[in-house]
Amino acid sequence: MNRDPHRHDLGEFLKARRAELDPAAVGLPDGGSRRVAGLRREEVAVLAAISTDYYARLEQGRIQPSPSVLESLARVLRLDDDQRAYLYELAAKDDFRPPRRQPRLKAQPQLQRMLDDMAHTPAFVIGPRTEIVAWNAMGAALITDFGKIPEKQRYYIRLLITDPAMRELYADWEGVTRLAIAQMRMHNANNPGDKQLAALVGELSVQDDQFRKWWGAHNVAVRDTGTKHLRHPVVGDLHLDWNAVTWAADPDLQIIVWTAESGTPTHDSLRMLASWAADPSRSTSGSSA
Repeated sequence: MNRDPHRHDLGEFLKARRAELDPAAVGLPDGGSRRVAGLRREEVAVLAAISTDYYARLEQGRIQPSPSVLESLARVLRLDDDQRAYLYELAAKDDFRPPRRQPRLKAQPQLQRMLDDMAHTPAFVIGPRTEIVAWNAMGAALITDFGKIPEKQRYYIRLLITDPAMRELYADWEGVTRLAIAQMRMHNANNPGDKQLAALVGELSVQDDQFRKWWGAHNVAVRDTGTKHLRHPVVGDLHLDWNAVTWAADPDLQIIVWTAESGTPTHDSLRMLASWAADPSRSTSGSSA
């Protein structure tokens, strides 16, 4: 029997989420004799008003859950909005998935011009697998000289995992890396059978135990906005807001823009960074087009 390729991931996601739950938080006694973290299968089943056998088959990837069961599980497992969306995406039948075109993942000339016109604002363009496909001089000055990295290796997640300088750059390197992995997980749900993503995950899983552990945790997130603390080797500490803006001409691409509030030390430091980036000996804007 052919099974939905998402069902394995659905089962692993359910296991990971129930392992995170504190029994006391859902009104269950701890008991002190639990052999595994979180809730037992039968406890999730009772709270979701389904049979233990039915829930076990869900975790084993053997059955297709109904919408009402999904809603009950989302409530019991206390899923946030991103996790809920991921749950429903994994549970969707392949027959109802619209065909998706392959991402172009190349920056159009007008996109590169826009980036280059942002002379005082770091920015780069990222794809769903964390491919870096375009950047401006400030983006390269802030993060790394992307142009020196071979195109086929120019993945943000690969830099985070393999480049020691990235661990120094991000004060919360673990949080940044886990967020990037969670965003990749969300793409994986929307794009079953993505061979490029599978190859990247396989490569990094072999290279790095932490990546393998965090990928297996099945955490998910959308790429939207946030704040990061960077320890820049040239201008020092930076507390930057970042926003992900979807490029309408190719929704698979997002522009990551870094800003700081006017009058703050970080805003002044960005001006210093812009002067450094404008050095004629540095030529760091570009794209993979």
